[in-house]
Amino acid sequence: QVQLVESGGGLVQPGGSLTLSCAASGFTLDDYAIGWFRQAPGNEREGFTCINYSAGFTYYTDSVKGRFTITRDIAKNTVYLLMNSLKPEDTAVYYCATQCALPLSGAYMTEDRWGKGTLVTVSS
Repeated sequence: QVQLVESGGGLVQPGGSLTLSCAASGFTLDDYAIGWFRQAPGNEREGFTCINYSAGFTYYTDSVKGRFTITRDIAKNTVYLLMNSLKPEDTAVYYCATQCALPLSGAYMTEDRWGKGTLVTVSS
């Protein structure tokens, strides 16, 4: 089955850390751009980071730059999102997709393929 599956969400205190995973099955992430998006209640979905899976180029919006890191494990066909210094405003459902709406370097493919999301709650 062709799909993306996110995992790793949960409840974390402000200032804490969390790592999300985006595992692909049924296809290889090679040559794709992979983006992480989030949607908080009442807000529009926001794309905040992408990775060029083959070349490793990354892009971050100012809202997460310096706090979040996107990486990939080619052998595992998986993308990770390391989130540090979490804030209550980071609370949202986090999605990964073979999409990127940010100025990411290099050549890559995109498709309208999304995971179902994982909830991250930052609260004391």
